[in-house]
Amino acid sequence: MKYDKDYLRKKSLLKRKKEYLNKKKFNFNLIFNLIKKHFNKKKIIIAGYYPSNYEVNILKFVEEAYKKKFKITLPVIKSSNQMSFKLWAFNDPLYVNKFGMLEPKKSKRSFIPDLIIVPLVAFDNNLNRIGYGKGYYDRSLGKIKKIKKKTISLGVAYSFQKCKKIPVNKYDFKLNYIFTEKGIIKSN
Repeated sequence: MKYDKDYLRKKSLLKRKKEYLNKKKFNFNLIFNLIKKHFNKKKIIIAGYYPSNYEVNILKFVEEAYKKKFKITLPVIKSSNQMSFKLWAFNDPLYVNKFGMLEPKKSKRSFIPDLIIVPLVAFDNNLNRIGYGKGYYDRSLGKIKKIKKKTISLGVAYSFQKCKKIPVNKYDFKLNYIFTEKGIIKSN
């Protein structure tokens, strides 16, 4: 039986909520290894996210990257369908936007990240993803890839969020990698 995105999204969000307290250990050094592989010793701009709604908590990685002098950005919703990435110093105050997400306000300037860490609702082995259904990441990743071709998109999820096959359309953006507590998945 073929499922649509709404069904897979609801099922995965429910499972994530149920499984969230069964702590999974993530090896964030794998992301630093990925950075070394793609960017050598360059101090790149990393787009993270502030976890909510039972997403994988990447704050230890963000803090470590900040200590290593990487520029950290977080997503900021600009309008009903636009998202940008603003600079954030770890522990600077964040403000709640109209969607209940935390975002930096101090920074006026948008940055184009080299590595974009994307929270996932569901994914498959082909690096397709389901987000929350508004298309912010799909649009942003598509635009960024046209401007900065070497940008890497890294989805982050628990391994139990994996689906057999995610239905895709022309607006969906395929990721470069997916990171779970079991390691990094790359395309074949």
